[in-house]
Amino acid sequence: MQNVFGSLTHAAVFLIVTVNVGGEDKARELLANVTGLERTVGSRSLGGALSCVAGVSASAWDRLYGAPRPAELRDLPVFAGEKHQSVTTDGDLMFHIRAERMDLCFELATLIMDELAGAVTVVDEVQGFRYFDGRDVLGFVDGTENPVGAEAYAATLVDDDEGFNGGSYVIVQKYLHDMAGWNALATEAQEHAIGRRKLSNVELAEGVQPDNSHVALTQVTDTEGNELKILRDNMPFGRPGYGEFGTYFIGYAKSPSVVERMLENMFVGSPPGNYDRILDYSTPVTGVLFYVPTVDFLERD
Repeated sequence: MQNVFGSLTHAAVFLIVTVNVGGEDKARELLANVTGLERTVGSRSLGGALSCVAGVSASAWDRLYGAPRPAELRDLPVFAGEKHQSVTTDGDLMFHIRAERMDLCFELATLIMDELAGAVTVVDEVQGFRYFDGRDVLGFVDGTENPVGAEAYAATLVDDDEGFNGGSYVIVQKYLHDMAGWNALATEAQEHAIGRRKLSNVELAEGVQPDNSHVALTQVTDTEGNELKILRDNMPFGRPGYGEFGTYFIGYAKSPSVVERMLENMFVGSPPGNYDRILDYSTPVTGVLFYVPTVDFLERD
């Protein structure tokens, strides 16, 4: 498998590209060699925790690998509520590069783009950073509910799709925040929007936590009432000189339907109209669904 379970790091690069017509062979060759490039750069800093996860979208899969396609690999739906709407944007390949140092991420991203020169067009590149004790720029700790150990494997690795077991699905979204509006809220109002205490990170008690808080709407269950987990590795990013402040959402799951249910709850509401209060201050500007193949699949002849 690819290193979906890489530990949370201090730096990350999220790189999304489309494959140009005629660039398919180059793209396949790079995907087959991406773990080799990761080892080449990572060996220069043994404590750097460098990792790279590569994903392929539905349209790119058909061009690069043909049939069969992973069972749930599709275009990400648009979720439209009465007030807010998600977006679906272009993207054929995703590279999620993580390390304890940005120079390692930078070097690996540079080598990847060198190998893909002329074969792809960059759609988006975001450099993320660790913000204090794992907080987003809104001031709240992110990724608190991430599964660990065996629970993480069960939540993220495909196990019921012959030929594609051991892979994972990942959805990425880039959100921009209205920091002036958010900071104008009282701390208690911010906590009610998120569903957690800002300082302690403790989830608000039942009866106190609003049903339109982010925490409440992103907790989904199966038919037996068991909570369905995903693995988040969100990172803050920004350019203060340009007034840009954001969160890069990235969620891995064994089925994209789990993340899609969370997004439907957020944008449409559960029940409809009861949308995620955080969307009044956070606007999605990208959205793509990818399948993360196993290393064995990518390196096959």
